Amino acid sequence: MKILGIESSCDETAAAIVEDGANILSNVVVSQIDIHSEYGGVIPEIAARSHIEAIQPVINKAFKDANLAIDDIDAIAVTHTPGLVGSLLVGTLAARTLAVVHNKPFYPTHHLKSHIYANWLSGYQPEFPLLAAVISGGHTQIIYMERHDHFEIIGTTRDDAIGECFDKVAKILGLPYPGGPSVANVAKNGNPDKYHLPIPHVDGLDFSFSGIKTAVLRAVQKELNLPITTPSHELKDHLSAEQIADFAASFQKTAVDILLKKLQTATETRKVKSILLAGGVSANQALRDELQKRFAKDYQVFYPAPQFSTDNGAMVASAAYYSIQAGDPYSDPYQLDISPRSTIY
Repeated sequence: MKILGIESSCDETAAAIVEDGANILSNVVVSQIDIHSEYGGVIPEIAARSHIEAIQPVINKAFKDANLAIDDIDAIAVTHTPGLVGSLLVGTLAARTLAVVHNKPFYPTHHLKSHIYANWLSGYQPEFPLLAAVISGGHTQIIYMERHDHFEIIGTTRDDAIGECFDKVAKILGLPYPGGPSVANVAKNGNPDKYHLPIPHVDGLDFSFSGIKTAVLRAVQKELNLPITTPSHELKDHLSAEQIADFAASFQKTAVDILLKKLQTATETRKVKSILLAGGVSANQALRDELQKRFAKDYQVFYPAPQFSTDNGAMVASAAYYSIQAGDPYSDPYQLDISPRSTIY
């Protein structure tokens, strides 16, 4: 079964054709990072206009790279929730039009579900039951799966997502957007034990990351002997390269520790065979290394190839394939609606 997957939930315009949920025939991604880095974050209106310009060329290239025509595919899948309203509209409208004009089965797909299924794109087959840590700029969740297309959220953030925290700490340290790769890069040269940051106490499997960025801010102000009224955007002018690296490394170590301690607690409440990382923050190498160190002895450990950690169309096609295998019916493209917020289903 060959499925065209289309993704436009935020600032990547992507399309891919995937066979049987794992065999990637093409994968095309146009990123807007260079556009939004000037503003230090994604501007929704600019993102939507950029998707409009890119969506058709991206889809055309996906077919060209796969050496296929639209008559050769069996279904069309598209991200319809969650995400930026304008961005979602562009991708879903393109997918709906193709489905209607060419009479193709149509599968709207949840963005977080797609990130989980990025783990199947490398040809691996994680064993169920499993735990998936979905970690990105907008989400931090622990999801329990007994089988394909079954999702139970057993832990979530009560405030900021872990990726958002990386972005905000990057701003404090004067590092460029996106913050995750910037912090990870400079942290390689830092001492992760230089600054001891507090770990918030949250009952159960939920997370809280909002206090950590404030702790970094106060630690920087204290290190520089500056009053707490000093604006965060002025701190970078006083920091040395060594201090930036040490703060980045110390923050990264703390964030990773918080996440993995909750995962460890989750394994004590649910019997699982596999542990997965999913979402943009899953690309963080320090996190991957520590996950292997703590869990690989007792569990199968998986994380996507780096190019599939961030948004892409291949993960959408893979998620749709396994939904079809689980018996989900296709949808009416005339009835599809988008939703900027929704719980994984």
